[in-house]
Amino acid sequence: MLDFVISMLNAKSMTMVFAAVAAAATVLTLAMPYAFADSLGKRMKAVALEREKIRQRERERMAQDKQKVSLRQSPKQYVQKIVESFNLTKWVGQEEARLKLVQAGYRGQAPYITYLFFRMVTPTVAFLFTAFYQFIVLDFHQPAMVKLGLCIAAAYIGMHLPWMLLKSKIQKRQLSIKRAFPDTLDLLLICVESGMSIEAAFRKVSEEVGTQSVALAEELTLTTAELSYLPDRRQAYENLAKRTDLDGVKSVCMALQQAERYGTPLATMLRVMAQENRDMRMSEAEKKAAGLPPKLTVPMIVFFLPVLFVVILGPAAIKVMAIQ
Repeated sequence: MLDFVISMLNAKSMTMVFAAVAAAATVLTLAMPYAFADSLGKRMKAVALEREKIRQRERERMAQDKQKVSLRQSPKQYVQKIVESFNLTKWVGQEEARLKLVQAGYRGQAPYITYLFFRMVTPTVAFLFTAFYQFIVLDFHQPAMVKLGLCIAAAYIGMHLPWMLLKSKIQKRQLSIKRAFPDTLDLLLICVESGMSIEAAFRKVSEEVGTQSVALAEELTLTTAELSYLPDRRQAYENLAKRTDLDGVKSVCMALQQAERYGTPLATMLRVMAQENRDMRMSEAEKKAAGLPPKLTVPMIVFFLPVLFVVILGPAAIKVMAIQ
């Protein structure tokens, strides 16, 4: 037995053993990728494909939205005829309404003409409907002056209804822009630090941010076009601030104008502005959270406490009534 072990420990035998081990390790290394599936790689590939599908779907939706907007640039013939016949531009026209329509995403002359048309139609319809409902449908035993006052009040509300709907549209659009703007600044920072110009950065980010906010993607695309053809680049930033009417966007536009004028590094400015907008968004969320307790006081008093009293005092009341 000892002779066998000694014979196995000679140089030739050890060389053969090491060669066999090396060959087995080589075969195992080469066969390992085929024997065990790369689940992480497959998952990453699936996520990348899904992300590309989402981006392609959002781009197609943005293209459809742009086509819809382009089809509505010319007003209806009867709407334009009525506006011109009654000279509504002079009587109910508002210069502020043009800016508000742009802030709501309605550009061109057609939305303004439609807005003037509805400012005339809605009070008339509200007056006639209220009069019909009071004098014919409802048996409303009130003096004629009271009924006439209600009709005038309905007409007044109808006159301001288009303006209220427009303000609601502006608030929804601003909320969409406000939520996506800090992430947009981060993307702009990445693009600028990679060596892109500000126009190329705006163009690239407008393509990517459409998944979060279509309104912000439209504004960035329009700003890119204005940066290309306007003689004064600062005017493009001012137009962006006017169209959005948000404090965060206004501060960024002002910083971009200063960077254009004084040569301030864009990367440093975008990094600071992104953090400030993120802090503003967090402070607004904290403010809303802090305002919940006062708002919940009345619903709790009205709906929660009566039920609690019934649950607590109900059995005792039942026993007292049974004893009596």
